[in-house]
Amino acid sequence: MATILDEVPLVSMAEQANDPEGFAQKFGQSFRRFGFAMVADHGVPQELIDRAWAKTKEFFALSEEEKRQYHIPGGGGARGLTPFKTEIAKGATHVDLKEFWHIGRELAKGHRFEAQMAPNIWPHAPEGFKETFLELFQALDDAGDRLLSAIAVYLGLEPHWFDRAVKDGNSVLRLLHYPPVPADAPEVRAGAHEDINLITLLLGAEEAGLELLDKDGRWLPVKPPEGAMVVNVGDMLQRLTNHYLPSTTHRVVNPPVERRGTPRYSMPFFLHPAPDFLIETLPSTITEESPNRYPTPITAHDYLFERLVEIGLIKK
Repeated sequence: MATILDEVPLVSMAEQANDPEGFAQKFGQSFRRFGFAMVADHGVPQELIDRAWAKTKEFFALSEEEKRQYHIPGGGGARGLTPFKTEIAKGATHVDLKEFWHIGRELAKGHRFEAQMAPNIWPHAPEGFKETFLELFQALDDAGDRLLSAIAVYLGLEPHWFDRAVKDGNSVLRLLHYPPVPADAPEVRAGAHEDINLITLLLGAEEAGLELLDKDGRWLPVKPPEGAMVVNVGDMLQRLTNHYLPSTTHRVVNPPVERRGTPRYSMPFFLHPAPDFLIETLPSTITEESPNRYPTPITAHDYLFERLVEIGLIKK
């Protein structure tokens, strides 16, 4: 039976301004124990979040024909629409019951990462879509920078250590729609998986379904209070820290039968380093008990490509 020690704690980012060390310890310890944290007072304006939900619902309510014009076959889902039942979790037998839209960083013409980071696609409707999501992307990017600063402090690095890693980073804001599911659906809304990036900031986990796989093999529900976000470790941060911070397996299960007629929406922000950032094990995380699992460094771009092939978004 789950106890209070088995629950992901809620931490307040408001503490960071007055007590950066104290906040870093609370946030870091939650990452170390669960690979997850729940964060209140994250600074993303509620008015902006509410506007983003409204635009997300309006977009996914468009006809299939209208939405499909924003799908780029062979684009790896980098931008625009990835249609229903496309993505599959690594090693899974059923595709996920979801469709999603990707927004990336806006780059100036001729930017050095132009070749690695596709330009955004913007739909004709709903009105105000582009403005809303560029604003939300920036707000989540800023919140992510502050959380990475706390992680740097927790790891004994200087507070701005991650700044160079994520400057012009290949981060992605995903607008997710899980339509209502039939009572006998064999698939899950999102199969058990780990995230690829450094950290993920998730809005919209209040609707039940998100679960993490704890170290003892039990699935624990992650249920943030209204207005809080869920933040989790991605594989790049796990690799960088030699598994000191674990990238925990998680899933979104189908709701109870009485809730299956209800769609679910969520907005994860996958915070990525810049494509040329070298993911090289932090020396402080290599010990006699925990030798270096990754003696060969890899760029963030090459690592991302490998993983997108594995989950079926890029066909080799």
